Amino acid sequence: MKAVLFCINPYAFGILKPLHDELCKRGAEIIWYIPEKIQSEFPFKTEAKITGSIKDLLDYKSDAIFVPGNEVPHYLRGVKVQVFHGLAGEKKGHFRIRNYFDLYLTQGPYFTKRFQELALKHKDFETIETGWCKLDTLYQNHSSYKDERDNLLLEHGKKNLVLFAPTFSPALTCSVSAKNEIFKLADNENVFLLIKFHDLMNPLVAQEYKEMADLRNNVRIVVDKNIIKYMVMSDFMISDTSSVVYEFILLNKPVITINSHSEHINWCNIPDHSNLLQVFSRELKEDNYKIARQNTISQYHPYTDGNSSARMVDAVEAYIERNGVPEERKINIYRRYRMNKMFGHKPI
Repeated sequence: MKAVLFCINPYAFGILKPLHDELCKRGAEIIWYIPEKIQSEFPFKTEAKITGSIKDLLDYKSDAIFVPGNEVPHYLRGVKVQVFHGLAGEKKGHFRIRNYFDLYLTQGPYFTKRFQELALKHKDFETIETGWCKLDTLYQNHSSYKDERDNLLLEHGKKNLVLFAPTFSPALTCSVSAKNEIFKLADNENVFLLIKFHDLMNPLVAQEYKEMADLRNNVRIVVDKNIIKYMVMSDFMISDTSSVVYEFILLNKPVITINSHSEHINWCNIPDHSNLLQVFSRELKEDNYKIARQNTISQYHPYTDGNSSARMVDAVEAYIERNGVPEERKINIYRRYRMNKMFGHKPI
């Protein structure tokens, strides 16, 4: 198989790396598409072939293009595969069909049911449930991350590792309103606090947090693009309407969200930050949502074997065996206009 891993945002690097590793195991030929403006942030340069040129992709003539975003040029050869960039099905546009994809590889029954219904309606794509490639890392590296967690807590004389991971959207983020309470938690609880911002977080907000974190020895701003490691290390998460909540829930650990707009809340959600410390102390001791979390796990991502990437590659190979490799995707005039505006007209 000749595969393209199609990234236009840095968060996609960690999503696609397990898929890259699985394709390598099978002897596939792989190229990453990464726009030049973010190539400096790519952490796997020594392991991967990359390009920022759409013409290179045309010349490459791929069999499959794996996309964790919403768009991919219709004129590229290959099965266009939607692999998703999060688990928050209630977010605007998650179930919107943009007509760019031949195959949707879903994470669990909740997503599969919806996309199968949409496939019957649109009749121009298939849906297969495989689990999510990004989470293979979540289930494969527990022991090494646990050692790092234990050493970090021992070094700083703290008991629990807490991860604060808000979303970036101004309408949904708690990062501004809850800032003082977050640092009060670090000051008053026996915790080491990790703060991981979304790539698109307002840089002024991130700088304010950095300045306050620099005044404390038990707070660290995480700059690593991949949050998986820190979720595995952490005992507890605080967030808002961020899709990483669902990923953390899959580890069966307690979460507090502040004014979450999520559709299916099976964790502790509080309307504002005012009683955050009190609620945190209670949930850390009682973990009142342990049973409720099981429903989220079973519906959103029941696969804990770390082999979702293998299932995804199997699904694509089976699709190609059934349907062949499309030379390009047929889309309407509006969608062609959008692709041409985003990626340029098809080079001659």
